Amino acid sequence: MALENVKDIFGKMPEVFDADAAQGLSAVFQFEITGDDGGNWNIVVQDGTCEIVEGTHAEPSVTLTMSAETWLGMINKEINGMQAFMGGQLKAAGDIMLAQRVEQLFPL
Repeated sequence: MALENVKDIFGKMPEVFDADAAQGLSAVFQFEITGDDGGNWNIVVQDGTCEIVEGTHAEPSVTLTMSAETWLGMINKEINGMQAFMGGQLKAAGDIMLAQRVEQLFPL
């Protein structure tokens, strides 16, 4: 079943969070989703735990900016994250290596 709402995706992420994959990791992921269904969310990952908050974080480790359409496409496996990045649909600022861990930490 395809996920169709950006806010619902962020609501589901704590349920699928892989605490084992986050052991030893301390990072803040900032998501800036543009468009009608967009918004800002930050995810604080701290040594096997995660907290997801709607809004912006003062000091994110990495900021990911994309349209709601791109985010939904990536979550539903219709768009590859690396291709979205290389094609300019996804912008990353900060520690871009962390961006590659999102799928591992949150296997939706």
